[in-house]
Amino acid sequence: METKKKSFLNYINIFRGLAILLIIAGHTMQFENNSSLIHKINCEMICGGTALFIFISGFLFQHLSAKFEYKTYLKKKWTNVILPYFLTSIVGILFCFIYPINYGNSFNGLNPLLQIPMFLTTGRIHNTPTWFIPMIILFFFSSWILLKLEKKEILYKLLPLMFLITLIFQRIDVDYNSILNLSYTQKYLACLGYILNGFIHFFSLYVFGMFCSKYKDVIDKFYEKRFFIWILMLFSAGANIYLSYKGIYSNFTVSKTFLTILLLGYLKYYDEWVIKMKMLNQVLDTIAKYSFGLFFVHWYWFFIYNQIFGLEKVIPIINNNLVLVLGIVIARFFIVTVLSILSLFVLKKLILLINKNANTRMYLGI
Repeated sequence: METKKKSFLNYINIFRGLAILLIIAGHTMQFENNSSLIHKINCEMICGGTALFIFISGFLFQHLSAKFEYKTYLKKKWTNVILPYFLTSIVGILFCFIYPINYGNSFNGLNPLLQIPMFLTTGRIHNTPTWFIPMIILFFFSSWILLKLEKKEILYKLLPLMFLITLIFQRIDVDYNSILNLSYTQKYLACLGYILNGFIHFFSLYVFGMFCSKYKDVIDKFYEKRFFIWILMLFSAGANIYLSYKGIYSNFTVSKTFLTILLLGYLKYYDEWVIKMKMLNQVLDTIAKYSFGLFFVHWYWFFIYNQIFGLEKVIPIINNNLVLVLGIVIARFFIVTVLSILSLFVLKKLILLINKNANTRMYLGI
């Protein structure tokens, strides 16, 4: 039976661009010490962007699932996700070996041949944002059963339970120093545990993305109920700030789920207006097209930028000068983003210059 080609969804494309910007902001715009109230507020506003990225992964998976064939699907994911992950990891692995202290290589001292599998399995040490890749691979392997459960009309009935699990099953903060005294096998298993933790924690967001793709009319309901959703988002954000400041509980995913719902509602409602604003739409479209590449390379530029200007990853507030610190982190966000886009643009052009028929997604994710 012939399947109708899925149409391009501009509002989802823009959503993808905004999601990667939030992820970059979460890494480049943190300030003040981790235990302070202002840091908790700062992180609540900019951290947790992974939730949006996972939602969009689930949405696009379901949106393009009409011609799903498991082996073909895994081959495409190898080419467009896993292979560029391996190739772009080379820079981070070199940084780990050349600048082990400044770059934060927790496995420094181990045999380099043993470190590399650890880096690639966790995706955390050599390129911090890419812990996402080993985790999303678990979703790739689970794809067939997710679609089977969807066809049996079981999957989305389980969403309330999945959200409850996300609420209870917090994402573990990775502390690799705590496992340094374990054997190599134990270290490796512990790292796999972190990946499994992320998979379980974010499972609801991936399935929720599938649900919103399957029933796109529900997005219009999000906009209709936007004021109520704003209240829920602000309440959950405030609760998380208070509980994390008291050291009781921390979960960015709850408020970011409401943020996802709000963004979807607004973007779909104003989609035609955004399309008419050609320059704005073009800028956001470019960011969206480069989103996966940005995901792979921005941490490297973040490290280089900090080394050049002698900055810490999290900027302390000196002499209560909050305005100065805000200026520093905002500038760092924009410069790291622009440098990442420019480097990807140049590399893509170079690859096409060498081979005009090359699949640049295989190398850079774009």
